[in-house]
Amino acid sequence: MPLVSTAELVTDAQAARSAVAAFNVITLEHAEAIAAGAERAGRPAILQLSENAVKFHGNRLAPIAAATTAVARSSTARLALHLDHVTEVDLLRAAHPEGIGSVMFDASKLSYAENVKATADAVRWGHERGIWVEAELGKVGGKEGEPPLDAHAPGVRTDPREAAAYTAATGVDALAVAVGSAHAMTERTAALDHALITELRDAVPVPLVLHGSSGVPDTEIRRAVAAGMVKINVGTALNTAFTGAARAFLEAHPSTVDPRKYLAPAREAMTGTVAHFLGLLGPLGLPESGATSSPC
Repeated sequence: MPLVSTAELVTDAQAARSAVAAFNVITLEHAEAIAAGAERAGRPAILQLSENAVKFHGNRLAPIAAATTAVARSSTARLALHLDHVTEVDLLRAAHPEGIGSVMFDASKLSYAENVKATADAVRWGHERGIWVEAELGKVGGKEGEPPLDAHAPGVRTDPREAAAYTAATGVDALAVAVGSAHAMTERTAALDHALITELRDAVPVPLVLHGSSGVPDTEIRRAVAAGMVKINVGTALNTAFTGAARAFLEAHPSTVDPRKYLAPAREAMTGTVAHFLGLLGPLGLPESGATSSPC
């Protein structure tokens, strides 16, 4: 199936008062698992390549983007390709030649004024080329290379009035907000500020994005969608499933040297995790009240 755009999937989800899940791709097995999980769940999904994943692949976007695109196009699910957490302008500008139709430009480490200027420039450049641009306001901690950050510390969460001013000044198409989640969580213990999500939904005219969803319990994700979150980002949960399955296989078969032997169960574990998170969104895009089991 041809790639669809992130803009289309987000717009459809918002119209249905639902959300679309976006999953991080690191290896080919990640991309295959996301596509298979979306097919299993009967739902669309977004495949995300982060700046850190591109660095892992030798700072070369083209090979992993081409492989991910090929996987998506061979799937029967509606899938989009997104470039996530871009801080380098050169990588931002590499998205268009690779056919990537959406980018999350991350200037959240900068001061508010610098964030606005850098993001507005990125949005202007992207919109001239038909690229949908997401940005971040607030501090969603846990990013690689950053010190630990308390998601509930004063000044960390996104302020609704500042968010309204920010979206107007930058022209972004979606806004990632800090409401209690954190990146790289391996335990699903995050407690979200659902009242704040509702305030942000009412304050800004663009869809809201939840980063760090791997650490958010099922019930919290469903409540977040009901409160107004439209794009749900998942990364670490896939890596936890991948590594757990690979480790279990190698512990049971310590003489194994063929990577296919342990990559197959690792990929299947990720597939189950993808299907689980997609299942939280419920049929017809409506948040589901059941399905409380943990992901694989």
